[in-house]
Amino acid sequence: MATPNSRQQIKDYALRRLGAPVIEINVDDSQVEDRIDDALQFFAEYHFDGVEKMFYKHQVTSDDITNGYIDMNNVDSSIISVTRLFQFSDSTINMFDIRYQMALNDFYGLRSGLSNIAYYDSIKRHLSLIQQTLDPEKNIRFSRVTNRLYVDMDWSEDIDAGEYLMVEAYTVLDPETYNEIYNDRLLKQYSTALIKRQWGANLSKFENVQLPGGVSFNGTQLFEQAQQEIEKIEDEVQLRYELPPNFITG
Repeated sequence: MATPNSRQQIKDYALRRLGAPVIEINVDDSQVEDRIDDALQFFAEYHFDGVEKMFYKHQVTSDDITNGYIDMNNVDSSIISVTRLFQFSDSTINMFDIRYQMALNDFYGLRSGLSNIAYYDSIKRHLSLIQQTLDPEKNIRFSRVTNRLYVDMDWSEDIDAGEYLMVEAYTVLDPETYNEIYNDRLLKQYSTALIKRQWGANLSKFENVQLPGGVSFNGTQLFEQAQQEIEKIEDEVQLRYELPPNFITG
């Protein structure tokens, strides 16, 4: 099938592209499985279609406050990067709150024609700058190895159990759920090239063995061809399909 939509179909596609069943592909099925895993991992880490921006709501627990971090395994184990954190509390805005009065005056000014959008936008940006200066967003640190989200704050003073945090993060898409991933052009090419390199590595063990009829294996050449294809695909993905780096990513 030229449009694979499952793990088995992309395996069969890659083997057919290498010549099967006309040519015997000297690669074990477990090796093919490993190369497919490598291709999917590369796709998730570098291709923008391999991840999705998500927002997660997390209610702070007493364990979070004691530990000083949030165990993201309890939120979503497929998260690979956390980019931002929003904090919410149970406090409400009443009619005597300054934020309520400013919003009311801004709305009245826009409706009555006493103000304009440009002035309103300038004031909002100025207020946002003041807020960021006096009450900046808290720095976060996250590693997908530990899967822990550290927030640089005094957990015992700045937050209470029961309050909510909104986490902005990128999560890996599951190809078994979104099987269109298997039909991605570069993923098919990359999977085929990885299996081809494995084939060349296997044949290189018999480089100097002479077969009946004077035929000999040339695994080294096959390995080098596959390596060039892999490098070309990786360069194309990183130049054209990789998300731009975010220098404040946790």
